[in-house]
Amino acid sequence: MSAMSAQFPEFRDRTVLISGGGSGIGAALVEGFARQGAKVSFLDIAEAESRALAERLSEENAHPVSFYHTDLRDIDAIRRAVDAVVATSGPIRVLVNNAAWDDRHEFDDVTEDYWDNNQAVNLRHVFFTSQAAAPSMRAAGGGAIINMSSIAFKLNMGVFPAYAAAKAAVVGLTKSMAGRLGPENIRVNCILPGMVVTERQMKLWLTEESIARSVQEQCLKTPLKPDAIVGPALFLASDCAAGMTAQSLIVDGGVL
Repeated sequence: MSAMSAQFPEFRDRTVLISGGGSGIGAALVEGFARQGAKVSFLDIAEAESRALAERLSEENAHPVSFYHTDLRDIDAIRRAVDAVVATSGPIRVLVNNAAWDDRHEFDDVTEDYWDNNQAVNLRHVFFTSQAAAPSMRAAGGGAIINMSSIAFKLNMGVFPAYAAAKAAVVGLTKSMAGRLGPENIRVNCILPGMVVTERQMKLWLTEESIARSVQEQCLKTPLKPDAIVGPALFLASDCAAGMTAQSLIVDGGVL
């Protein structure tokens, strides 16, 4: 059974918000939750592809999928978008902080401005989107937050120090948020994907040869596609994981 065919009835009519939902893993998550009958909204800065995704999924699912054009570096814009989601779709029960920017950068070339911008795109919004969504989760009696990290910071990869720092920080932030929000019945967990083959990765960095080398490091000898992250996210957000919080779930085909 694939993640897209597994059914979690509790998601029907629940409000789900996903950041960075316009492409890659985020788009797979938007589709996965929409197919559960959830009221899905997503935030993204890429307008054309996001609108196309929302239109396609709105025609195919029980509820319209709503796209909010948002620069996640702008905290006020995040707050406005979250308020609009709650006003339109009701209290947020599931938040997936997926948006990230895995840009390669040379250690010697990183400037203060580059570092700050990288942390804003990869880390800061995780906290502030959660902060903005938390009041509606409290009002609803609880909720689930899923933060997206990466195994990259565990692999001593020298090609993106700022990104690796942010993704390591997401794990620590997850545990702190879980401790703070747990008494309010809000669970906070983290997913650490491995090498996931997305259109962006193929366009910028991956080749058939590099994919083959990565797969050789996995126990499972098949490349991971974005929908490989959907099942774990559905599980962590579902009532099946009602006793789980402050945890980090690695989904890497068996590299670590």
